[in-house]
Amino acid sequence: QLQASGGGLVQAGGSLRLSCAGSGRTFSSYVMGWFRQAPGKEREFVAAISWSGGSTRYADSVKGRFTVSRDNAKDTVYLQMNSLKPEDTAVYYCAADVARAVRTYHTAYDYWGQGTLVTVSS
Repeated sequence: QLQASGGGLVQAGGSLRLSCAGSGRTFSSYVMGWFRQAPGKEREFVAAISWSGGSTRYADSVKGRFTVSRDNAKDTVYLQMNSLKPEDTAVYYCAADVARAVRTYHTAYDYWGQGTLVTVSS
């Protein structure tokens, strides 16, 4: 099970940190990803991190503003979101991929959390 938290309402330019905690199984050896889905839009890739934390990938729209990290001792992945924009408003999901490659398409991911809503006001 994956549990995402940390969403909320923030003004444009503000920051939020999302967390994704694993339970029931260990996700420390999995690639972890963050995806988001805005109303009426398809789910899109945001960021992903390798099991060791040594490799990360970001969507162009969040590069330089978002940072993905993980603490395997706590079986938790984080998404630090800075300089938030209204277009970042979405439900954010964390996901785990059993493969070693850091992939960006949501169909590659095997386990999903329930999502946490981020709303950025202008």
